[in-house]
Amino acid sequence: MAIRLNKVMNEPVSITPLAGFRVLFGAAMLISTVRFILLGWIDDHYVHPTFHFSYFGFSWLPVASEGLLYAVHAILLLASLGVMLGCFYRLATILQFVCFSYTELLDLTYYLNHYYYVSLACLLLVFLPANRAFSLDIAWRNKTAYSLVPRWMPSALMLMMAIVYTYAGMAKLNTDWLFNALPLKIWLPASYDVPMLGSLFAWKYSPWLFSWIGMIYDCSIVFFLWNRKTRPWAYLSVILFHSLTGILFQIGVFPLVMMAGTLIFFSPSWHERWMNWFQTKNRAVSPIRAFASNSLLRSGFILFFAFQLLFPWRYLAYPGNVFWTEEGYRFSWRVMLAEKAGTAQFYVSDGLGGAKGMVDNRRHLNAHQEKQMSYQPDMLLQYAQYLNDYYKRDGLKEPVVTAEVYVTLNGRPSQLLFDPNLNLAEMSDTWSPKTWLNPYPWRN
Repeated sequence: MAIRLNKVMNEPVSITPLAGFRVLFGAAMLISTVRFILLGWIDDHYVHPTFHFSYFGFSWLPVASEGLLYAVHAILLLASLGVMLGCFYRLATILQFVCFSYTELLDLTYYLNHYYYVSLACLLLVFLPANRAFSLDIAWRNKTAYSLVPRWMPSALMLMMAIVYTYAGMAKLNTDWLFNALPLKIWLPASYDVPMLGSLFAWKYSPWLFSWIGMIYDCSIVFFLWNRKTRPWAYLSVILFHSLTGILFQIGVFPLVMMAGTLIFFSPSWHERWMNWFQTKNRAVSPIRAFASNSLLRSGFILFFAFQLLFPWRYLAYPGNVFWTEEGYRFSWRVMLAEKAGTAQFYVSDGLGGAKGMVDNRRHLNAHQEKQMSYQPDMLLQYAQYLNDYYKRDGLKEPVVTAEVYVTLNGRPSQLLFDPNLNLAEMSDTWSPKTWLNPYPWRN
């Protein structure tokens, strides 16, 4: 079986879909970066906040100065243009991956699943020769054109997209989503005034209809895109599905990224038709043997996808409800699955017996940071440690940081997340289960 799979994955296929993905992905990244700059989000996300929540294991990553942050985004913009045009491709892909991933790692409160996907796609492109057809590297820099590549190269990008969709669909196989139509039953009323579609959103059965359609779509769309006969209709559903989610939810350019990315499933001849404007003069060769014999490159891809397939299941190693504890929630393609909110009132007192004081979160966090922090345990711990350091600098010798945190999930009554007498300043985030959290308080 392994020998046969290895043979199939090393079969020569056209490089054209790989080149097409490069062009479309680069264009989507270019649009996204321009949009981010024009909306003023560099200042809002990174410059103005006095405190940034870090990803686990990345607290060492510094936030650059304002000038350097603008420089990073300028480099990202140029790198995305380079990827799209296939110009200085290797350098462009490396800079695109480093710059984008760096900015996304600066503040945990801005985590989104599709940002994670973009970082992974950027990383994959670094090691794929997507510039060896329809590119300026061939037209201007005399790089050798390729006509064929091993099947596993375009398949790697298809598999990455399959993981995103299928894992998102499997995550929807839960009672709240399928049988209680939550959180769509909460979200759809906010869209009753949408032209033409408002009456559909207002229909009492629409939350259940959209919940089931969303689950079936995510679980099956890749199989229909793989099939040549169903591919055109499947792509039409991609356009409809992501256009609808773009209307309903504020998810930026994610619909554009997915609509562009899924086109890699189309045939080489289809890609050749729309890319014929970009002619190359070099005679195309087929370095299949060189790629097939590169065991280090293939091993790296195998390890990469083994991690992507296994890591989302880590939540099974933790007790309790993943929506309540959020242990193993991120990086597992759980997309828009819960309406969760909280209120977090922090208190600081001197451990030597001084009076307890109430913390005004607005002095330290912007509105978005406070909202995200208020119901996510690891962020609550980070903020408590920040307050501990802040008040030590302010003169308190042994600060005690406590918090009264109430959380609601999918419209249920708010419940205490943990004991409000816990000194959070003495605690730290680890891979271990957060046994200090109260048990999941509701029955579905």
